[in-house]
This record gives sequence, structure tokens and C-alpha cells, in this order.
Amino acid sequence: MMTDPIADMLTRIRNAVQAGHKWVDMPVSKQKIEIARLLQESHFVHAYKVLDDGRFGVLRVYLKYHEGQPVIRHLERVSKPGRRHYVGKDEIPRVRNGLGMAILSTSAGMLSDRAAREKGVGGELMAVVW
Repeated sequence: MMTDPIADMLTRIRNAVQAGHKWVDMPVSKQKIEIARLLQESHFVHAYKVLDDGRFGVLRVYLKYHEGQPVIRHLERVSKPGRRHYVGKDEIPRVRNGLGMAILSTSAGMLSDRAAREKGVGGELMAVVW
């Protein structure tokens, strides 16, 4: 039984990027789809697809490279099941002075740090990417 599926997703992406794969597959969930959507909107990945495998489904994330180097340099889980990390609207971190992105789970759904600041909401700091 997996205790932290979001950490598993991020680890799969990290490992695939390090190995130079074009895509990575993982079990699908609504939360993972939202994280993949945010990564695509911020241009960290090319695309994502939900594939039907006859059972539960598979989320395929297509990785992005620039001149042979991966676009995702760092991908880290911040809030963990054992220790949640919540931030208020004024405490949302600026990742790499705006070049990176923080992923927050808010009452308005999964948002990037920029979108959360615009909406004026805080929430659980799920991950940081640069």
C-alpha cells in the first residue's frame, strides 16, 4: 500500500528526467491530474494524457527538454503526510525569484503560487519545482 501517492508521482518524474525518458506513466488520480495540468501550464512538461488500461487508468506525462537538458531541474515534495506545511496568502514562497513554481492545494483547487497570490488564498504547500 502506498502512503504518499503525490511523492511517488514526483519521484517518478524526477527519475524519468534523470534517465532522459520522453514520458513517464503512473497510476491516475484527480490530484495527480491537477498537478500535471499546473506543470503543463507553467511549461515544465509538454503534455499529459489519461490512458485507459482496462483497470483504473494511467496518467502519462510527456517530459520537456531544452537543448538536451531537462527543463525540470528540481522537483521537491514539501508537505508530507507526517508533517503538513500550510501557508497563508502572505506567506506563499517565491521559488527562484519567480523562475520556479510552488504548487498549492487551496480551497479554490490546485493552484500555482502566482494564481494563489492573485486570488488571495493560501493553503497546503504541496511541492516546489524549478
